[in-house]
Amino acid sequence: MAGVDPGTVSIDVCALDGGEVLLDQSFRSADLALDPAPLVDALVAHRPFDLVLGPAGYGLPLVPGERVGEGELALMLLLRSDQAGARAGIGGMRAMIRALIGAGLPLVFGPGAIHLPTVPEYRKWNRIDLGTADKVASAALCIADQAGRLGLAYEETSFIMLELGGAFSAALAIEHGRIVDGLGGSCAPIGARSCGALDAEAAYLLGAGLSKETVFSGGALDPRGELDLSAPGALEALRGDPRHRDGWLALEEGAVKAALALTVSVPAPREILVAGRLARAPGLLDALTERLAGVATVRAANGLGTRAKTAAEGAALLADGLAGGRYAPLVERLRLSEASGTALDHLRMHGARSIRLA
Repeated sequence: MAGVDPGTVSIDVCALDGGEVLLDQSFRSADLALDPAPLVDALVAHRPFDLVLGPAGYGLPLVPGERVGEGELALMLLLRSDQAGARAGIGGMRAMIRALIGAGLPLVFGPGAIHLPTVPEYRKWNRIDLGTADKVASAALCIADQAGRLGLAYEETSFIMLELGGAFSAALAIEHGRIVDGLGGSCAPIGARSCGALDAEAAYLLGAGLSKETVFSGGALDPRGELDLSAPGALEALRGDPRHRDGWLALEEGAVKAALALTVSVPAPREILVAGRLARAPGLLDALTERLAGVATVRAANGLGTRAKTAAEGAALLADGLAGGRYAPLVERLRLSEASGTALDHLRMHGARSIRLA
């Protein structure tokens, strides 16, 4: 079983065989945008797989690869029709998904948080990004992590996950081993590269200038997407550079606000688990620990010990569970099989019916 995490900075893949790591590899997203073959070749070289959880973007309700057409691609990418052909968002994502499907891999594309029945309907109103499909995978890994460390059943786990990536910051609320709320990266505080949740007045004033590039820009550390945060020593250099002091403060404070907001949905989390690329930045966990001392213990999410990111490892766990492996109870607890609808189903504002996707 294998899972793919489509990150803005890197695209990672993790595969398991009987619970043991078979493959873990990371590719620069910019490289795969030009040619997805290395990712496809890495997976093909290790098949057969019972199941591969594909890179689903904003998510689909467990749709197998053979049923993915242009409509499903559009719902995973959420690109406006007037931006058709633009290299916006994660570059080359459409071509990468098509290449994976074309390789004949046993693909399934999983849900975002907004597709899950465990999130109450009223929390979905006027929201699209409560946590993309890769954030659901990260949450799955964190559930397995907390359950294993603390000797809990999945239904006893409770935490707030902060995923601080190389582009976006996101937060998910987990109660009784289920995702019950979330602030996805484009609906959350400022990220390293992304602007986070937009002021509606700013969106209005941008008018025709508002594009997918807007969503992926304006961040606290890399507002124009010029830095390679995957390079050795990049985070250490940024953390130690006084010119980025305010950027780090914005990230930290935004993450804390997101965690505090989600205590409305999970009033007594056992822990605050921090995942994502920025979790490795020197001093970040200490800063969050100090700010969140009155809420819960802050700790880095434990992964499987691979080079792949948390979301890729979590996707591999979900693939294992969906195929009936050792993590089947985790998949059952998350109620993935009951995922439904689309990411656009809960928009209630004027103009929503005019949305047309590329």
